[in-house]
Amino acid sequence: MVLGGSTGGPAALAHILSLLPGDMPPIVLAQHMLDGFSASFAEQLDRVGAIRVFEAVDGAPLERGVALVAPAGSQTRITAGAGLSLALEVVSPSAQDIHRPSIDVLFHSAAAAVGARALGVILTGMGRDGAEGLLAMRLAGAMTFAQDEASSAVFGMPARAIEIGAVQHVADLPDLAAALVDATRVRSGTTH
Repeated sequence: MVLGGSTGGPAALAHILSLLPGDMPPIVLAQHMLDGFSASFAEQLDRVGAIRVFEAVDGAPLERGVALVAPAGSQTRITAGAGLSLALEVVSPSAQDIHRPSIDVLFHSAAAAVGARALGVILTGMGRDGAEGLLAMRLAGAMTFAQDEASSAVFGMPARAIEIGAVQHVADLPDLAAALVDATRVRSGTTH
């Protein structure tokens, strides 16, 4: 599962993570923030619920019950390893990269490495980062979600993703968390 947010994203991510059970599939978060703040952000998120949260490092494996925060100032991609194993690649951004981390970069990598097994979520934020990546995920068969306008601090990113047809489900934060739990259970073949 990959989630991306910008303005208002830290509170939205904390709210969602507080509602998720500790046995969720691996989670990777891309949140627009200044360099040097992603480690403390991961520590804050680690305290809100059952999901363990860490700042991502290059080569980190994706594990059930763990959320990894893309480091500020870098680009983070999901890569496929041997068999069905997945890991993260954390690399220096290019000079042209506006967002560091870029939600689009993360989402495009999820589309390529995880495909139809992925879940993508675009949260509150200004601009359009993440919309094209979420569309790539949907076209790869992934389930895609967006935060609704009423609960968004800024509806720019979700609105853009909806506008281009990248989003299958729109919900407020509590309903979004419940939908993600249900979607992971459907994908894994288990029921409530």
